[in-house]
Amino acid sequence: MKYTQVETELEVTLAPQVPAVASVILLHGLGADGWDFVPIVGELGLPDSLPVRFVFPHAPMRPVTVNNGYVMRAWYDIKAFTPEGRADAEGLDESARRVDDYLRNEITLGVLPSRLVLAGFSQGGAVALHAGLRYPQRLAGLLSLSSYLPFPETLAGEKSAANADVPILMCHGRMDPIVPIGMGLEARDTLKASGYAVEWHEYPIQHEVCAEELAEVARWLRESLARATRS
Repeated sequence: MKYTQVETELEVTLAPQVPAVASVILLHGLGADGWDFVPIVGELGLPDSLPVRFVFPHAPMRPVTVNNGYVMRAWYDIKAFTPEGRADAEGLDESARRVDDYLRNEITLGVLPSRLVLAGFSQGGAVALHAGLRYPQRLAGLLSLSSYLPFPETLAGEKSAANADVPILMCHGRMDPIVPIGMGLEARDTLKASGYAVEWHEYPIQHEVCAEELAEVARWLRESLARATRS
């Protein structure tokens, strides 16, 4: 699949050279930017019969408490490396609204909501889970890499009925020193207890992605988007 690459101040987009039938919005981790995951698209090996537009937003610049207030790209502030300090509600809600805008734009471009995948790595994965589980229209799937569930206690009262059975893929490194695997397992178990069908994979890596993980992501995307485009 050949793509046309476009960058603006807000995002990087890889658009197929034929009309897209589905879209993936992938949110980067703390301190990175939208370019971080652009290289993986070529490694996914999606078939020409499944033209997908990839959107890689840039998080806004903001001070991050755990990094001594240093200003960097972040979807929200992190007060402390504790369950209570893992996210600030105001910043998280702001980023969820940004995600809603990106989803709305893809719909405006002609992609059905049911053919949209919301994905993210680390902090971006937390935003993807938070926003996707609350999104009022059915999505094709949620992808969370090396991440966690912010404010799990609020999910029961805020979750969207439209995405009650949305496919969720979660991947995590067993030796992750940044987001310990226990936080990922907590998210997985919370989601399963809430009735979500979560596919979980873990790898002998740190806070990163590996070839085996990308192969699982590619397989899951093919299956999820093929299923969505048949409906």
